[in-house]
Amino acid sequence: MISYLKNIEFVDPWLLVLAIPPLVWYVWKLLKKKNTDTTFTLPSRDPVANTVSLRSRMIGLPDVFRLVGLVFLVLALARPQLTLKEEEVKAEGIDIMLAIDLSSSMLAKDFEPDRLEVSKAVAIDFVNKRPYDRMGLAVFAGEAFTQCPLTTDQSILKDFLESIAVGTLADGTAIGMGLATAVNRLKDSESKSKIVILLTDGVNNTGYIDPETASEIAEEYDVKVYTIGVGSEGNAMTPVNRRSNGQYVFRMARVQIDEALLKEISKNTGGRYFRATDREDLENIYAEIDRLEKTEIEVNVFKRYEDEFRNFLLIGLVFIALDLLLRNTVLNVLS
Repeated sequence: MISYLKNIEFVDPWLLVLAIPPLVWYVWKLLKKKNTDTTFTLPSRDPVANTVSLRSRMIGLPDVFRLVGLVFLVLALARPQLTLKEEEVKAEGIDIMLAIDLSSSMLAKDFEPDRLEVSKAVAIDFVNKRPYDRMGLAVFAGEAFTQCPLTTDQSILKDFLESIAVGTLADGTAIGMGLATAVNRLKDSESKSKIVILLTDGVNNTGYIDPETASEIAEEYDVKVYTIGVGSEGNAMTPVNRRSNGQYVFRMARVQIDEALLKEISKNTGGRYFRATDREDLENIYAEIDRLEKTEIEVNVFKRYEDEFRNFLLIGLVFIALDLLLRNTVLNVLS
């Protein structure tokens, strides 16, 4: 109902001033009734305690019905129209692959509750801000795979982002594999701009494709890579071992991020390197990438109108009829 009323426009809105006299009349009736009410004193309320009848409770309804009926008749006179908007969107979107590290160190507690959960939440916010781009998700640890191919369905991508977790891949940090997997999803894209946002908190230590080679492949296919190093400066409470029951053992350990490598990857591909030491940093980084990689959008809005005065007229007549019915039957009061 609220959305319906929001889309109502009046062809002759100046006629709405005709609703003022009925409102003034109703207020005048209320004030007149208040000033003419009679009071008298009784030794006890008992004789009249239960004398309030249904008819006395309904005594004010005819005036209310008349007011509502007259107001709706005025609304009908002003010619209400329902505005139906249609949008034709022409967007030169950007293809973006998110490559997120799922190594055990992403459970480090220098972010609240940990690096991975914050990275997921901020990435989802980023996805929400780019409705016209195709986006996908690659994940990596000791190996890498595509979690979600390029899609314009934001809900699917966000579901995949929510579901990723440490421990689903062999442990390790295969940055080259993660980048190569993301680039592989973009290499055949016909989009004018192809982006990888690679997020990691460690040093490349495994994988059969080294980061330098992956960077060259990205450069070959005109894929721009923004790299993000996640982790506080100094030491952090980080998983250092895993028990037989699967639980991680946490200890303070030095945060090691190969910033030189990440800077080199971004430089070679025309991107930028960022360092996030807390959630606010990470939010600002994604906001900066969002600002740098704008999508060109052309939106044409078409409007259709449907006359709705019949509905307002019908409602007004119904309330006027109820007013006359009550005045001449159940209540039978003098106007």
